[in-house]
Amino acid sequence: MEILKDIDNLCMNCFEELTDGSVCKNCNYDNDSQTDMMYLQPKTVLNDRYVIGAVVTHESDAVVYSAYDNQLNTVVNIREFLPKGIANRLEGNLDVHIRERYKSNYEKYKASFINLWTTIIKMRNLSAVIPTFDVFELNGTAYAVSEYMESIPLREFLLRNPDGNILWDQARLMFMPVLTTLEALHSNGIIHGAISPDNLVLCRDGKVRLKSFCISEANTSSSDLEFNVNEGYTALEQYENNHKMCPATDIYAFSACIFRALVGQNPPDAKSRETNDKLMIPNTIAEKIPTHIIKALGGGLQIYPEKRTQSIDVFREQLNVAPAVVAAAAQRTDVVERDPVEEEEHYRGYPEYDAPKPKSRGLKVAVTVLVILIIAAAIAGIYIVNNGGIGSKQEETTVPPVMMTYSVPDFTTAGYTQSDIENHGAWNKQFKISYVAEYSKDAEEGIIFKQSVAAGETVDEGTEILLTVSKGVKTEQLPDVGGLSLDEAKKKLEDLGFTVSTVEIYNDGGHTENTVKANYGMAPAAGEAVAVGEEIILQVYGEIVTTTQPSTTEDTNE
Repeated sequence: MEILKDIDNLCMNCFEELTDGSVCKNCNYDNDSQTDMMYLQPKTVLNDRYVIGAVVTHESDAVVYSAYDNQLNTVVNIREFLPKGIANRLEGNLDVHIRERYKSNYEKYKASFINLWTTIIKMRNLSAVIPTFDVFELNGTAYAVSEYMESIPLREFLLRNPDGNILWDQARLMFMPVLTTLEALHSNGIIHGAISPDNLVLCRDGKVRLKSFCISEANTSSSDLEFNVNEGYTALEQYENNHKMCPATDIYAFSACIFRALVGQNPPDAKSRETNDKLMIPNTIAEKIPTHIIKALGGGLQIYPEKRTQSIDVFREQLNVAPAVVAAAAQRTDVVERDPVEEEEHYRGYPEYDAPKPKSRGLKVAVTVLVILIIAAAIAGIYIVNNGGIGSKQEETTVPPVMMTYSVPDFTTAGYTQSDIENHGAWNKQFKISYVAEYSKDAEEGIIFKQSVAAGETVDEGTEILLTVSKGVKTEQLPDVGGLSLDEAKKKLEDLGFTVSTVEIYNDGGHTENTVKANYGMAPAAGEAVAVGEEIILQVYGEIVTTTQPSTTEDTNE
């Protein structure tokens, strides 16, 4: 098999030709950036066919690489089974290294990985699955090769909407086709286990697809494998308890995604709902959600799996309108799905999409809708609130609009992350929030520690607030300044952000005055990763000491 001829001149992220240095003009990837030695290095070739590129992400059970299929001449994604905490790779070795205590389980997990992706290959024609077409074993592990599809996460798509949410008419076109795929997966013994607005992606062809499948052993907190909680989307049974995962696990997460799309915020996490099982929907939003959808979400978001809607088929029926209307609409489903206006509405917010904006649709709200919603909420366990509660008096439509003002929240003392703020629909409606990242010695990585407008200040709606997210403690590797003059050593260290202090040591005449001791002459030691700003202590030779009897001993530390 002939390998790519000009591989040295291709970007290892998007595989477009490099035209000016190492930074790709197409995707901005710096091809001189270092890849951790635990991963396959860029330009590694697998099976005389696939050229490995940049690391995309390392999930619980596998690392995902951008890659190039030299047989099909196309960019692909390759998943390498490399479970976190269990397996890694030693420098210079392609074979995966397994920690001794996990060797027996590793083989079992690898078999699960192969079975999962072999099954998904058979289901490649499902509309909501990114097609996978090759699975093979190599380097002591296993690989799955999937098509590369340009996409944006559902979460990002929703945040591009003015209120961070969408109406059911649009959500229906996005979510309903995924149910057929979920039903097929469940019938083949596959539970996704990690459905969230980050793992539902909107592709360029307008379809919503599931990504980030992992083996079932990685979907519960009791496993050896790393378990990543998606707060608001992880079902109760995935935490350590006596409840078991089942198809209803995916129904819970999928219902939570619909809730997020319609309401504009995440539902509370499952564990907290054991003590306070209320899902709050603002009245102004609830009145725009059809009653049968509120009922369906109530069934899909039941906290205990045995009380939850049990099958996709039943859940689909609950999401559809009243039976009489369903029967009448069944004959025109295909026509509705292909309606060009609805397709444009479905695709709104996608990068570079410049189709004409669809005409707005009027909402027909019945006089009795509030009463119906209250009844439905009581059945479903979903509560409707509007600041003061159900039935708060609305403003008259004849009153001219006024500029709303809001009190700025305290974003910095509660340990909020950027994701926490982005998923809070109300804050993003009230303020225009942006983010900047800075190193911090005091705040953990990912935590917001500064805000541009003080907490408690009253500002107009839409006021810009800049939040600073901690990049953690910045570290630098200490250079070896042994043998340098004190001025040279101080400049080299201070340019990296360190502070320098000195300790004068005895000079018997064998060393130049004001030079740093060559061996073990600095603390911390050369080569260590040290937090920027820390004090570095240098041992510096003082003036030459002359005596009537010269010293005959050598400095034993050199």
